[in-house]
Amino acid sequence: MTYATDRLFEEIAYVAYHLHWSFEEILDLEHPVRQRMVEEVASINRRLAEEQEEA
Repeated sequence: MTYATDRLFEEIAYVAYHLHWSFEEILDLEHPVRQRMVEEVASINRRLAEEQEEA
């Protein structure tokens, strides 16, 4: 089974935008590692948004 192309590009764009990594660097990540990076960046963004709301 292949990973949906649209979802793959969403993950790549998200990590590239936030971490400034190249397309090739992100694409070279194993799928579970890339997903974990997306989750971690999302977690950081949620924490920052919550902190801004509290301020």
